[in-house]
Amino acid sequence: MMKRFATAAGLLALSTSLALAQTATQTDSNQKEWQVAKVAKVGLAQALTTAESQGDEKGGRAIDADFEKADSKNPAHYAVKVVYPSGKLVEYGINADTGALYKTENQPIERYFTRLKPADFQNAKTSLKDALAIAEQKAGGGKAYEAEVEKDGSTVQYEIKVAGADKDQKVKVGPDGKVVD
Repeated sequence: MMKRFATAAGLLALSTSLALAQTATQTDSNQKEWQVAKVAKVGLAQALTTAESQGDEKGGRAIDADFEKADSKNPAHYAVKVVYPSGKLVEYGINADTGALYKTENQPIERYFTRLKPADFQNAKTSLKDALAIAEQKAGGGKAYEAEVEKDGSTVQYEIKVAGADKDQKVKVGPDGKVVD
């Protein structure tokens, strides 16, 4: 009798935890990307630091970062593109819950760059990581979750998405660290 009771209790606990997990997954899939990103345990700045520290070549600079919600194959993560002085471009997947590197993928640089050159990033006075902090401050303390680099004349400019309490916001930061309207 006790054995049956223990088995029944175990099955009930298992089915309850599966139901709760399914509810959490459905909630995440219904939420917008910025809503999921703002509660990630790892911030975009930490993901950039992790990505820039990878690889055999030194001096890599993060040039693009996208937050990706979890799906059936991948955890919630940041896809961070890093360009190296040699011109090599690598995308690193950084787990948004643990901060660990979970995938690496070489990217064809020609497809990514139309007008930007690796030297443009090396010569920028403001790094992507610095631009994140500036954008978060401008947005009133939100959490940056995506960033991309564009060419502005002969220098780079950063466009950063910041998740706020009830909306997301785009902030552009120039190569000098000033917010661009």
